[in-house]
Amino acid sequence: MRAVIQRVTSSSVTVDNKTIGEINNGLNVLIGICNDDTIEDLQYVADKIINLRIFHDENDKMNLCIQDVKGELLIISQFTLYGDCRKGRRPNFMQAKSGEEAKVIYEKFVDIIKKSGLKVETGEFGADMKVQINNDGPVTILLDSKRQF
Repeated sequence: MRAVIQRVTSSSVTVDNKTIGEINNGLNVLIGICNDDTIEDLQYVADKIINLRIFHDENDKMNLCIQDVKGELLIISQFTLYGDCRKGRRPNFMQAKSGEEAKVIYEKFVDIIKKSGLKVETGEFGADMKVQINNDGPVTILLDSKRQF
């Protein structure tokens, strides 16, 4: 599982010109699901996101996690995080899990995050979404459950 985590002042997602998810201070999380992801991958990435210390403390150091600042999360599925561009000019998406199986894993991931008690909004799996991201900092962190980076 891969995640692009952005600290935001606000973020929203629209489908067919209708806002379906919107947050203020918190994290915009783009999630990519791999063919061989397991529950352990989901739990690893969820734990990292919930406990990642990327919010400023009283000394202006990135020392607080999203729970400390009572932030919000917007979680969006994005299979293109598994686009392999090493050969040619068109990304190869063979590593990305597709279809109903990916949707089930995405929903399990969202449920794991919701158990933290934080406000969680989502996009619509498989839809053509427009995402507005007001990056704070900017702070952008990449996670990979297989620890490839």
